Amino acid sequence: MTVDIVSFMAILVEEVRTYQVPVVDLIAVQTHDPYRILVATILSARTRDEVTAKAAERLFKVAPDLPGLAALAEAEIARLIGPVGFFRNKAGFLARLPAVVQGEFGGQIPETVEELCRLPGVGRKTANLVVAVAFKKPAICVDTHVHRIMNIWGYVRTKTPLETEMALRAKLPEQYWLTVNATLVAFGQGTCKSVRPHCDRCVLTEMCPKLGVTPRRVPGANSALSSGAPLKLFSWNINGLRAAEKNGFAEVVGELDADLLALQEIKAEPGQLSESLLNLPGYRAYWHPAEKKGYAGVCTYSRQEPLRVIAGLGREEFDREGRVLTLEFADFFFINAYYPNAQHTLDRLGFKLAFNTEILAFCQKLAREKSVVICGDFNVAHQPIDLANPKENEKNPGYTLAERQGMYAFLAAGFLDTFRLFNDQPGQYSWWSYRFNARARNIGWRIDYFCVDAKSRTRVQGAAIRSEIPGSDHCPVELRWK
Repeated sequence: MTVDIVSFMAILVEEVRTYQVPVVDLIAVQTHDPYRILVATILSARTRDEVTAKAAERLFKVAPDLPGLAALAEAEIARLIGPVGFFRNKAGFLARLPAVVQGEFGGQIPETVEELCRLPGVGRKTANLVVAVAFKKPAICVDTHVHRIMNIWGYVRTKTPLETEMALRAKLPEQYWLTVNATLVAFGQGTCKSVRPHCDRCVLTEMCPKLGVTPRRVPGANSALSSGAPLKLFSWNINGLRAAEKNGFAEVVGELDADLLALQEIKAEPGQLSESLLNLPGYRAYWHPAEKKGYAGVCTYSRQEPLRVIAGLGREEFDREGRVLTLEFADFFFINAYYPNAQHTLDRLGFKLAFNTEILAFCQKLAREKSVVICGDFNVAHQPIDLANPKENEKNPGYTLAERQGMYAFLAAGFLDTFRLFNDQPGQYSWWSYRFNARARNIGWRIDYFCVDAKSRTRVQGAAIRSEIPGSDHCPVELRWK
């Protein structure tokens, strides 16, 4: 199918007129000030628009221009812009911004992509957006929505936003360069969502090739638990459940449409959580927090009440850290596990290896009764294909020989790494450092897994890494289970 981009864009321009306007475009309607558009764009990265808008409003009241920003201490900037995603990093970028603009560009925000990329915290996506929105110059801003939707349409066949930008520069009619981002961001947020797009009500549904798309289940349809369809199981190291709630966690869960959702590193006790997290619509919540405040802990959301809940492994040194929670159902055990990190000095390597031994024995015991699904953050990339820079990390936590041998031992004992049953390609990662723009550059590690006992191989219907979903330094991983 060949996509008629002129027709597609014309239809979507009309469709999104009533949608929520992306925050940067909303600010551009209010002002053409390149400073404000640049700052709002920096703030908007991995942050919901409503959070960005409020943070920008607070900041601009105190720092309406570059001199005003220069007068603020980094700590004060951080206070004003919180809780946008990675607000401490962004505060550092903004604190350095006035001096760089003054020193290199005579106090004026530059107008080219190449020059903008020299500013703190500015990558190509941000630079293109500022050029297009603030200066009305031809530029193609490619964020995850543009990249994803253009590939769903088959208009481009690319693996990264940068590849998409280059392909669109060569192919997309220039009349759409300034508007494609705003149109597809609004459409992506409102209908063609990154998880379970709403194909049932999409104006393009009859024309769209839907490449690589799994549409949402239409509201009101029977769940897999009662229909006999494969269960949708998800695991996600959320890196702080309270922080995730501020960045749209409930909305993401709604789009995932999970039957079981295992969370690790929740960093909270139930008494510290909001009513909406304790009683997520459609789910029962089960908790095993750490004794230490703000540390580790696991939680599992389930649509179906389990037969039994087992908190921990029965070993105090592991259980007080809230690392394992097991739900028993009629024909399988579902284990949510957060494996220890060996730490940069490898001080906890022995602790982790002991945990490995204990949880393997636990899994083997349960597997003698019925099928076992174990998922979570295993804190190990066990093969060179599972991280971007294996040679450089051979002595680092998560890729030491001892940790890799522990993972090999687990698999050799009769368990299957489900993702590798379906995908043997490199570059498939589930965790990226917050530093060095690692996620955008896909310099990551695959350390989050779904494993099953070997005798249950035929129950595995599919496995995936959902790298398009933000909200943590990890992304969710998925298993389809019959």
